[in-house]
Amino acid sequence: MTTRTMTLDKTKTPAVFEAIRRHRVLATLLFLFLLPWLTPNYSVAAHILIFGLYALGFNLIFGYMGMLSFGHSAFLGIGAYTAGILIAQHAITWWLAIPAAIIVSAAGALVIGALAIRTRGIYFAMVTLALSQCVYFLIYQMPASGGENGLRGVNVPEVNLFGLTIDVLDPINKYYFFFCFVAISLWLISRILASPFGHAIQAIRENETRTRACGFNVENTKLITFVLSGAFCGLAGALNGINLSSVAIETLHYETSGLVVMICLLGGMGTFFGPIVGALLFLLIQDVFSLWTEHWQLYVGGIFIFFVLFFPKGVWGTILEKLHVD
Repeated sequence: MTTRTMTLDKTKTPAVFEAIRRHRVLATLLFLFLLPWLTPNYSVAAHILIFGLYALGFNLIFGYMGMLSFGHSAFLGIGAYTAGILIAQHAITWWLAIPAAIIVSAAGALVIGALAIRTRGIYFAMVTLALSQCVYFLIYQMPASGGENGLRGVNVPEVNLFGLTIDVLDPINKYYFFFCFVAISLWLISRILASPFGHAIQAIRENETRTRACGFNVENTKLITFVLSGAFCGLAGALNGINLSSVAIETLHYETSGLVVMICLLGGMGTFFGPIVGALLFLLIQDVFSLWTEHWQLYVGGIFIFFVLFFPKGVWGTILEKLHVD
């Protein structure tokens, strides 16, 4: 065997990873469908599912466009409070409350994005952080939000679909109820990334000046991507409020923005499956160590540093790089 043939054999992508790349939505959905049986309990699985969606939305702007935002907790919180207030205080049904949460979150992202995209780099991160904290205090002062006590009574006991009544109080039914929303979101994100618009997003990440020279409206592309990212994060917030039957004011805190950055870095920013892997690892580690000690953050931080040092492109991103998968 020649040296050239040996080199080709080394870099050949394993069939299973090639199949995952070609059918990424189906592969991700299959994994998420089986997730409840791979985690300690259904509650942890639902938490991973929701924060995986939150990270997927954030990954559009961070991983694919290359712009670090420290303000995405604003959209998670806007979505959670919008759906929560409509359900708990106005008895609006879930199938109206959830779309309303997406729309209001997208509108919030439009306002924040219009101001933030004028800046770059660390300045963009700081502006998004500052604006998200403005949202935090605005919602904190709203009587309907419950202030520091949060919002209670976000109850969706059952779901009626096509004459079929589903008991959402059953943890496994609740998980697959959320799974339907995540499945639609995954398909939409995949279609966005595979479109010419999606290629423009990634072109901006690689070389913004060249992308502008090619005739693309970079500012509009950034703004639309920011709005889409906010909409998906708002959906995650609405689902989280229903999952917990409440919305805590900490949902809007900057620590929640930092959390999604860690999840994306841990799993692999700029990869389709990476945010799900990051949410799985982070929340499982948190769940295990929080049972052992009240200082679980110390251990989670140490493990995160280990992964950053030895998996510089995230766990999933590094695996793909080693296997030469695009």
